[in-house]
Amino acid sequence: MFDRFREFLNQLPGVGDDDELAEGDDPRVAAAALLTHIMDADGERTDDEKEMLKRLLGEVYGLEGAELAKVMKAGEEADREAVDLYAFTSVLDRHLDREGKLEFIGLMWDMVFSDGVLHEIEDNLVWRVAELIHVEREQRIGLRQAAQLRAGMAVG
Repeated sequence: MFDRFREFLNQLPGVGDDDELAEGDDPRVAAAALLTHIMDADGERTDDEKEMLKRLLGEVYGLEGAELAKVMKAGEEADREAVDLYAFTSVLDRHLDREGKLEFIGLMWDMVFSDGVLHEIEDNLVWRVAELIHVEREQRIGLRQAAQLRAGMAVG
């Protein structure tokens, strides 16, 4: 599932470079920031959520070790400094194709369900991100249901 998404993202300018993370336009940092934001949305950061964040960023971007830690830290700092979601969604909207956008919303749902609970604020956050990157309601709902099944939760 992640192979095509990772291949697309690794072809972007500045992605995969060993230099400093690109300022403001690095889709890896934008993704990490949004996934961090949704991890913290319910006010509780669980070990399962932290592990899911590492797993998703590692699989999608082929990151590990120090490089993974650097992207996670940059995403967390960017999320902390952000005043809205647009700074991140605009980067993803520019850099991702249609399939990549759908896959990213799927990643967000995987993060939501990593603690086994769907909070209203998380649902709303995924809805807002989906709208900002032009993913339709029906697709967002289908991706939510697929993530619920992957998480072993009842769909409803």
